[in-house]
Order: sequence, then C-alpha cells, then structure tokens
Amino acid sequence: MILVTGATGNIGRELLRQLSEDGRRGGVRALARDAARARVVVPAGVAVAEGDLGRAESLKSALDGARSLFLISGVGDDAGVLDAARDAGVEHVVLVSSITVETHPHLGPAQANIAVERRLRASGMEWTVLRPTQFASNTLWWARSVRDESMVRVPYADVGLPVVHPADIASVAHAALTGPGHRGRTYPLTGPERTSPRQQAHELGRVLGREVTCVGIAREEAYGPMAAMMGAEVANSVLDLMGGDVNDALLAVHDTVARVTGSPARPYRRWAEENADAFR
Repeated sequence: MILVTGATGNIGRELLRQLSEDGRRGGVRALARDAARARVVVPAGVAVAEGDLGRAESLKSALDGARSLFLISGVGDDAGVLDAARDAGVEHVVLVSSITVETHPHLGPAQANIAVERRLRASGMEWTVLRPTQFASNTLWWARSVRDESMVRVPYADVGLPVVHPADIASVAHAALTGPGHRGRTYPLTGPERTSPRQQAHELGRVLGREVTCVGIAREEAYGPMAAMMGAEVANSVLDLMGGDVNDALLAVHDTVARVTGSPARPYRRWAEENADAFR
C-alpha cells in the first residue's frame, strides 16, 4: 500500500493519476483533510483517508497497512508524521524537499528541510529525497493580474531559473515508489532550461493569444505584499531564490527527470499550455 499525502495538490493529484493508470488503484491510498472534497479529484477506485499532516495522531488509520509514503516537507508536522509512519511499519518514504538545501542552506526554509531530511535518514526507514527547484505553477500567483491587466509585475524579471513542472516531480516520485534502484538516493529536479519571468509572461501571452507584458520592479516594492502574505523570513528567502542571491547551483540544469523517468523534462511552455484557463 502506498499512501500519497497532498492528494489535491499539483504533485499529489498527478502522482495519483500515474499510479492509478498503472492499475495500482487498490494499492494506493490518498490522504486529505477533507475526504469528500478530495474524492472529486482523486481517480476512481483510489481510497481516500482523512487526516491532517499538522496532527500526526490523526494519521493512524491512513497509515494502517501502508508500506510506502509520499510526503511533501513543510506542509505539517514533518517530525511527527515521520515518527508515526515508522511506528506504523512504513518501509520507504519519498520526501519532496527543496533544492535550497544545497543552494542556500543558511535560509530558514532550507534549514527546516535539512532537519527533516536528517530525521528521515535517521528513522530506520528507507528513503528517497527529491529536491526540486522553483515550480512552474508558482506563476499562478500572476493569474489575477494577467486576467485583469495582461500584465505581471515581478522583481528579477530577466533572471532565468530552470523551473520544474510539478508533473515531472510526480513522475520521479512515481518511479521511486514503484521501481528499483531509487532508495537511498537524493535527486535534484529541474526543468530542461532556464526560463525568466519575462519569458514566462511571453509564453502565457502566446497560449492566451494576446500580449502579456512583464514589468520589472524593485525588490523593495515586491517585498511588502509578499511579507504580508507569507511572513518576512519566507518573503526574503523567496526573493533571494528569485534572483537576489542566485548562484551556479541554483541556476544549474539537471537531467535527473530524463534519467529517472526515460522522458525529457517538460518545459515551462508545456505548463502554460496545460493551465491557460487559469489566466483567462
């Protein structure tokens, strides 16, 4: 039995779809805080268990019989969830961490990821760690301004990062959960090329059939709204990773997706085509 957390999220939904297409419906269980809502997006035949990653004690029934766990770090009580998984007899955990563990280990969010990776490795369970770079889906933050103004305002408009399609993270997780040779491995995950916010805006315009203008703004202008939404420390970390403190490791393009899955990583334009309706 494979327990997939984050069942309604970008990665979890796609992972469940892939596992379902493998014919593993009976061997897969989706975890969600609201089972009724999750059943709308979870593939038919996949059981849905209700539980809250912020309350590890609520996961007992969800973990019952599970031998593998897919977990995204930073969503809940990571330490408690790992302890509960170990106590329930889980043998293998596929953990989505962050590439910032390598690129910016001094940042608060990266330090949290470092801590959960260490706890997993010390747990006695087998593990696979996925370290993705920025998600292509982060540009959903622009949806309102694209719909209303055909414009995005963003700092570091010309800094290109190898953003990764969430479906590629799911594909690597799928391989790690179902195939041999992935336990004890750490995989950096990126898209196939660097793509700047200006280029992303251009791709959105292409699929929408109208020009989407990208306006570069100062870091200070971006900081206020971001800090109000996510807190000062996280806002500064995100801004550093967007371009304020980029380094060669963060800019590096990795071929991990192709090597692990046998298919090339999806470019940002593919994500834009698949999600165009969110910007209309």
